[in-house]
Amino acid sequence: MANLYLARHAHSIYSPDELGRPLSEKGLADALKVTEILKSEAIDIVISSPYRRAIQTVQGIANLIGKDVEIHEGFKERILTSEPAEDFNYAITKVWEDENFSWNGGESNLVAQKRGIAAINQVLEQYKDQNVVIGTHGNIMVLIMKYFDQQYNFDFWKRLEMPDIYKLSFDGKSLVDVTRVWKSKLNIKN
Repeated sequence: MANLYLARHAHSIYSPDELGRPLSEKGLADALKVTEILKSEAIDIVISSPYRRAIQTVQGIANLIGKDVEIHEGFKERILTSEPAEDFNYAITKVWEDENFSWNGGESNLVAQKRGIAAINQVLEQYKDQNVVIGTHGNIMVLIMKYFDQQYNFDFWKRLEMPDIYKLSFDGKSLVDVTRVWKSKLNIKN
């Protein structure tokens, strides 16, 4: 069994700099909680989106196990549009309503999902039977999960927290179990 811990990044203050946007003070405090949760999970490898906020969210567990964070482009957030959307809620709703639709310069749900699944398959091949933390983003995370189970949809995405952690357990490339570890390990009710 391979266990992939998909960790949605902690809170960051919005800026148009997708790559360099750092965590907020709350985000940095929550990143410490991410480390605390994951330290009991026998983590072997830590991978992240190239975005700073995702790296910062999982850096603590990488430091704890004495490994560098491996950067993987496949786990970066889905590109919604080439320019900031005038109405983000409308723009994000539209792409979830029609999985083939994309805004100018953006990725449709299907295109982003294909990228995310290719990254997951690469991790499953490279790190068989290991526990891997993946620092990522809400949309791409849910699109990956939706590929395996349709219950992970737009409404599920809207309920995600920052951060949030889901453990996906695989037998080969078959998903056999999904467990939310973010709140359960903090002894907080979902």
